[in-house]
Amino acid sequence: MILRLKKRSVLPGFGLALGWTLFYLCLMVLIPLSTIFIKSASLSWAQFWAAVTSPRALASYRLSFGASLAAALINAVFGLLVAWILVRYRFPFRRLIDGLVDLPFALPTAVAGIVLTTLYSPNGWAGSRLDKLGIKVAYTPLGIMVALTFIGLPFVVRTVQPVLQDLDVGIEEAAHSLGANPWQTFRRVVLPEILPAWITGFTLAFARALGEYGSVVFIAGNMPMRTEITPLLIMTKLDEFDYAGASAIALVFLVVSFSLLLVVNTLQRRRSAVSVLD
Repeated sequence: MILRLKKRSVLPGFGLALGWTLFYLCLMVLIPLSTIFIKSASLSWAQFWAAVTSPRALASYRLSFGASLAAALINAVFGLLVAWILVRYRFPFRRLIDGLVDLPFALPTAVAGIVLTTLYSPNGWAGSRLDKLGIKVAYTPLGIMVALTFIGLPFVVRTVQPVLQDLDVGIEEAAHSLGANPWQTFRRVVLPEILPAWITGFTLAFARALGEYGSVVFIAGNMPMRTEITPLLIMTKLDEFDYAGASAIALVFLVVSFSLLLVVNTLQRRRSAVSVLD
């Protein structure tokens, strides 16, 4: 008779910790999100479809997803550049600049929105100069993209920066000694190592931009069909006591956002698995 011994964890209390974790997630995440489904279920299918496909709702979807995607792509490029500079070079005030990267984390979003609006308004310091070039930022979709880029930059920088710090510079030097130019070294040596973290940073910046409200509401102008984002439309519905309509729009936004994030994370995991096999 063969006795099978159950493998015990080195750290005690796993069952209790897991139970409290699931309880906390249900209390803080699943139960609040379930209310969106419950409230939306009070609508008939025709009422639900009319609420989520109204011209005003569709315009807010296009603006929110388009501006969020554009801001996340900008942050993916310049966030990588900022992380690279902070890790690979030493220069005066480097620590100060490194600390400024976290400013959007610490700054209240409403304060950020007021500052950006003041800066990019037609009579602001930057807005008045851009206005002479025919570029209007405040109260336009461009202003929304600027605000979303501002709040999303730290996600890319802080995700890529630790990976660059752990990357052995000797590997790059070896590639260079073998005749690889800087672009080949980056594409074949550096990029495969930082790509999972880079995609993660992009995903976090994109998700953060989708749900942003405070920093956008001031600079957007909030004109229906033009500069009204989906979170603002939801707040407008709540102010009008249309709780079911607000829940319906929030449900669509939640499902589409979660699906996009799920696709990005799946691609990232597959990329990581391929890198490990290689």
